Amino acid sequence: MKKTVKDIDLKNKRVLMRVDFNVPMAEGKVTDDKRIKAALPTIKYVLEQGASLLLMSHLGRPKGGPDPEFSLRAASETLASLLGTPIQMAPDCVGAEVEKMAKELKAGEVLMLENTRFHKGEEKNDLDLAKQMASLGDVYVNDAFGSAHRAHSSTEGIARFLPAVSGFLMEQELEYLGRAVADPVHPYIAILGGAKISDKILVVETLLSKCDKLIIGGGMANTFLAAQGLNMQDSLVEAESLELAKSIMAKSKDKIILPVD
Repeated sequence: MKKTVKDIDLKNKRVLMRVDFNVPMAEGKVTDDKRIKAALPTIKYVLEQGASLLLMSHLGRPKGGPDPEFSLRAASETLASLLGTPIQMAPDCVGAEVEKMAKELKAGEVLMLENTRFHKGEEKNDLDLAKQMASLGDVYVNDAFGSAHRAHSSTEGIARFLPAVSGFLMEQELEYLGRAVADPVHPYIAILGGAKISDKILVVETLLSKCDKLIIGGGMANTFLAAQGLNMQDSLVEAESLELAKSIMAKSKDKIILPVD
């Protein structure tokens, strides 16, 4: 089992924690704070141990660099309200100014780094970028289960340069997933959503090898429906994965259940 925050001394450490604050937004405000609330147990534990905390996340799919529409400031304000404590907001997730803010951070204080995807190297798992991120902290905590399947600078790359442990949310999700995949009780029905098949192909194949039925929703379902020959109009379809979807359906026989409306 991967080490968790409880297995490492955090006192007087600068903890760099990857969270999943990719939350729904409207008019510059967070409209659903579930993902932020899910990170609270680990955040509170780290602060209770006498550490300072730097939070990092992506938000949306910004193109070409910084974009105010995809700033994490609103998420940091929501977190501040939930914690009942001020949250400092960094102008970036790396750079001289951010390094200065990180070094001045005192035990019990929280700094929200700006959207990691404002750097093109993030999604390419640029190790130079990961090294810059790692220089901000002493310990790396990954509590972003929803982003952990992607090998990005702030998820996989950064763990090469710092002692790395999982947060409580990650630990919980891995435990649930482990039970569901390793020793499922039948009849076993899995529900899978998301936008892209390509992001979750290993998950799809693993679940199909274990489950009795796999219910697919979200944008991903559109690609399967398109592969069946349906005209999806303007709905999101991953065109480059149509053949993959056809292959999966051919192998899965009658296991896959898709939306009918």
